[in-house]
Amino acid sequence: MAREAALQVLFAADLSSPSLDSDSVRTAFETVSAEFELPARAKDRALEICLGVVHHRKDIDLAIAQASEHWKVERLAAVERNVLRIAAYELLFEPDTPAEVAIDEAVEVARRFASEKSPAFVNGVLDVVARNARGQRGARR
Repeated sequence: MAREAALQVLFAADLSSPSLDSDSVRTAFETVSAEFELPARAKDRALEICLGVVHHRKDIDLAIAQASEHWKVERLAAVERNVLRIAAYELLFEPDTPAEVAIDEAVEVARRFASEKSPAFVNGVLDVVARNARGQRGARR
C-alpha cells in the first residue's frame, strides 16, 4: 500500500512540478492522503519513500538512465518513471530491502498502473540497477 501511495504522490508531484521538489511532494502527499484511507504506518512509509526519492533524485535518475539504454528518464511515461524511481531508491539507498522484493513489488505496481509492456520493461531496468548497485557496494568494501 505504501508503494502504491508513493507512486500516486510522485506521479501527481511530477506532473505539477517537473523539478520534483519536496514542496510539490508534500502538497501532493496531502492531497493523496486525504483521498485514500491508509493506515498510519503506510502513510509514514509512503512519505518516507517520496522524500527519499526527492532527496536522491539525481542519483536515482542517473542509475535509471544508465540501466535503460536509449531512454532518457524525462521521456519515460510518468507512471513508469516513478515506479522505477521508487524501486531504484530502495535498491540504492535502502540496503535492508532485498533487491528481489523491491523489483517484484515494482513489477506488480507497474502491472496495476501502467501499460501492458511496462512490467517487463520495469523488471529489465531494475535488474540492471540492482546489479550495478551490488557491484558498487562490492567495490567499496
